[in-house]
Amino acid sequence: MADRFISVSLDKRGVSCTAKLLDDRAPVTCDAVWNALPPAGDVYHAKYARNEIHTLLPAFAAAEPPLENPTVTPIPGDLCHFAFTGTRLGTASYGYEDDAGHRGRKTVADLALFYERNNLLTNGDAGWVPGIVRGAVVEGLDRMADACQDLWRAEALGETLAFRRA
Repeated sequence: MADRFISVSLDKRGVSCTAKLLDDRAPVTCDAVWNALPPAGDVYHAKYARNEIHTLLPAFAAAEPPLENPTVTPIPGDLCHFAFTGTRLGTASYGYEDDAGHRGRKTVADLALFYERNNLLTNGDAGWVPGIVRGAVVEGLDRMADACQDLWRAEALGETLAFRRA
């Protein structure tokens, strides 16, 4: 199979990076994401995982991918996939709005980009939260990391995180 690449962008800030899908390590997840492109949604900055931005979308795979290529310590440039039930995101402390797409749905897809070091996927309510590493940024991570830091300091309201075929 030929390498597949996607663009990850913060649309309002006009910044993007390019990532290679890790088809050899997470084939089921990569196919599900590739076939669902171009998903986009409101961006959130992680509260617990640290240097992560993500969006929540309605589940798009016919069946949730198995936990392939898992990690609880993502590194800069990792693209991860998580699946959460609505009840796991229903606590007000998570800070998601009602329209974030998690309430009343059986499963929500969380598509994430990790932009800096020292991440640990744990949650006070649930414990360890392993993610599926489905891609690695190969170009533009420095500029994207700067935009992510700006998003952390200046707010995420009105910003969209989008994934497209590159």
